[in-house]
Amino acid sequence: MSAPSVEKGIRFIREQIDAPVASFFSACVHCGLCAEACLFYTQTQDPRYTPIHKVALMRRVWESEFTLWGRIKSALGLTKPITEADFTEWETLVYDGCSLCGRCSLVCPVGNDISGMIRKVREGFAAAGHAPEGLIGATTRAIEIGSPMGVRLPALQAQIRHIQESTGLEISLDRPGVEYMALLSSMEIMNFPEYLEAIARILRQAGKSWTISSKAFEATNSGIQIGASDLARVLVQRIVDAAEELGVKMVISPECGHGYTAIRWDGPNLIGRPYKFKVKHILELLDEFREQGLIQTQGLEEARLSFHDPCQIARKGGVVRQPRALLGLVAANFVEMSDAGAMNWCCGGGGGVSANERADALRLTAFKQKKAQLDALKVDTLVTACANCRITLEEGLEANDMNIPVIGLTEMIAEHLVETDRIEEKSA
Repeated sequence: MSAPSVEKGIRFIREQIDAPVASFFSACVHCGLCAEACLFYTQTQDPRYTPIHKVALMRRVWESEFTLWGRIKSALGLTKPITEADFTEWETLVYDGCSLCGRCSLVCPVGNDISGMIRKVREGFAAAGHAPEGLIGATTRAIEIGSPMGVRLPALQAQIRHIQESTGLEISLDRPGVEYMALLSSMEIMNFPEYLEAIARILRQAGKSWTISSKAFEATNSGIQIGASDLARVLVQRIVDAAEELGVKMVISPECGHGYTAIRWDGPNLIGRPYKFKVKHILELLDEFREQGLIQTQGLEEARLSFHDPCQIARKGGVVRQPRALLGLVAANFVEMSDAGAMNWCCGGGGGVSANERADALRLTAFKQKKAQLDALKVDTLVTACANCRITLEEGLEANDMNIPVIGLTEMIAEHLVETDRIEEKSA
């Protein structure tokens, strides 16, 4: 008999098999196009990383319990049971070798949402306790502390004080009745504090009122990454409660891929109702400001630069035009990568892969695809719009001895603002 954890995992996988999933399995023509679209397969040539193979355990559950022939085989004892060993083997495929980037779904000729199925499969693995320690720890911290990296409110308050003292910019906490509530990711607070200063500068020039909630400042949703909808729901609900309590008109998702997917697209379904406010990615908002003439820039970046499209923002969120329009304000020598926009290749760290130390070697192998893109362009600077992508790209570049700085687009726009009433920075 299967171990209790496996029984629970199988039950959760079974619960994820709805009509669309059943149709996906029935429709698959085994063409192999998903393999050629997968970063992990193309860079390893290991058939185990073929996207449709990663959902093989779910297929076995579907066949044995939801198809006539499968039920007959099960009744005759001809079906091989799913065991602890199967969960152990597939755990590395669904967590280490998949960033949930969605490129496989985009190229499927029959429209199968393979990455969505892998996300559903993770529900069973998380329930069975078969998830990477790094993701388990990040999710636990997100639920208990409010941040997957363990960032607490005093750390954010200290950053706010530093920005205010050095620039004179106003950044409020828990200010009711404003237009915008800005979210941050832990990586921005700890690794890229310049992002918060950038949005403060931009929103000041645009003349917009905004705040940050002390109860829900974290955008990253570890529940989405590990595959636990109940925990993802808790994290989304915190943001919804905070935004509705403050009465804001819009929540701004920061430069964070899965944070954007969680609050913009998955959130209403997770909590079972529509929001009372709008949600937009920071780049969507900045491009609206550009169109409305609310932000004015001066000077151009002369460096040869390219833009890395974060998967969740571009491929799954459709934010492709906006970053290029914004780059047009500040970049004199912008060049596109091959397979840019919705077809861009993942950095390799999404879907919780960057938080999974066990996957480090595989992630660096997968980075060879991004290296090839950059080698072909010979750029001086790489721009992106996701803090997780930024960390992953920096690590990959360092491992390959590539001296290419990685910059957030929001920060680049802020550096070029025309601020006639700009407050002079105080002396240290």
